[in-house]
Amino acid sequence: MKPRAVLALVLTLSAFLGAARQTEAQNAGKFTRVEDIIYGRKHGMALTMDLLRPSEPNGLGVIFVVSGGWFSAKRAINPAFLNGFIERGYTVFAVLHGSQPKFQIAEIEKDLHRAVRYIRRHAGKFGVDPDRLGISGASAGGHLSLMIGTRGAPGSADAKDPVDRESSAVQAVACFFPPTDFLNYGKAGEDAVGVGILADYNAAFGPMIRTTQGRKLLGRAISPISFVTEKTPPVLIVHGDADPLVPIQQAESFLKKCEEKSVPTMLIRREGKAHGWPGMEKEMTALAAWFDQHLKDPKSK
Repeated sequence: MKPRAVLALVLTLSAFLGAARQTEAQNAGKFTRVEDIIYGRKHGMALTMDLLRPSEPNGLGVIFVVSGGWFSAKRAINPAFLNGFIERGYTVFAVLHGSQPKFQIAEIEKDLHRAVRYIRRHAGKFGVDPDRLGISGASAGGHLSLMIGTRGAPGSADAKDPVDRESSAVQAVACFFPPTDFLNYGKAGEDAVGVGILADYNAAFGPMIRTTQGRKLLGRAISPISFVTEKTPPVLIVHGDADPLVPIQQAESFLKKCEEKSVPTMLIRREGKAHGWPGMEKEMTALAAWFDQHLKDPKSK
């Protein structure tokens, strides 16, 4: 990964790492943390998540995708940043995935499907309703959240592993500044499939970007906007209108497509904000309210 990309990634993760560290001590006793739960394995590597269970759980779960630049690091799990969910009673699953450059986006997406299936399979143990799960994340984590939101699917009934028999569908999505359409990135026809604005992240896209046709095929396959249907769960996006890395057009076009399919949506536009900003943890109350609206209602099942 090139130096500019590393810097952008560090800045994105720092928005999570630095946010509200001073409030972490105030959370003592409000939740318990179970670290390094193994939800799957691949290439000899364990795929893990941390469980944050509030002292007064509401019986609902939120999956938080820990990802910046399609790179996932345990050090980026910040309970203080997630306090907006915890204080509302949500059990939070901070999910790590295989990172680029070793793994590419299409492979990384599979990790998230596995994580949702694992949580659903063990919902009773975790104390959450398997039919009322939300998903959240920021930047690449937001993109992966929307991929699960639009591509969550039933498991395989004859799978040897019982986890793989479960559905990977979620019932609501609330995320920050996600890429949604790599083939129309910022404007119609703008190719960002590992090129252009996202050229520094080309390792995450893989060898298909070497040809125009390859980029077109891959771009559609990894763009959440390609898979919006009437069954897509409700989506909230928080996005700064001065974001230089993920244009706010990405949120606008995705939500327009959702509206065409009668999917409940909301865009919270933050004037003058770029790709992550100080005080982002305050936005979590709006995300939690979205989940309150769409997960607590029995009709959301």
